[in-house]
Amino acid sequence: MTEDAPHQTPNPEDKRRRNGFSLVELMVVIFIIGLLATVVLINVLPSQDKAMVVKARSDIATLEQGMEMYRLDMASYPGQGEGLTALKSPPANLSMPQNYRSGGYVKDVPNDPWGHPYQYQVPGRDGRPFEIFSLGADGQPGGSDLNADIYAGQK
Repeated sequence: MTEDAPHQTPNPEDKRRRNGFSLVELMVVIFIIGLLATVVLINVLPSQDKAMVVKARSDIATLEQGMEMYRLDMASYPGQGEGLTALKSPPANLSMPQNYRSGGYVKDVPNDPWGHPYQYQVPGRDGRPFEIFSLGADGQPGGSDLNADIYAGQK
């Protein structure tokens, strides 16, 4: 029996190198994933902040429409004491309770996107009969940028 090619057994060290990734390769992949995640976060987070402001303005506009429907049925806006809850359930001191719309004027009175209740003020600014607004991200009056108060018609 002649042997054309000598039979070689694979070196265990060679087999180990072929079966996995080196630490350097793994570190390069983790670094690239970290870079991509950073780029995505930098571009997405400002959009989320803008979306929260837009949602607050939308909620305020919906509550203001409910307030106008309330006024049409009840002949006046709710007082400061009744607040926004008057849009969901009838206040106890209604002069014409039979005119209150069954089911209320809004499905629910939401909190602003930062989890704070919307504010109701009677009378409102600039001679308006009422004002509905959000105190912004910080939940405090005034502020700037994301912490600024948000009104429906505000730019």
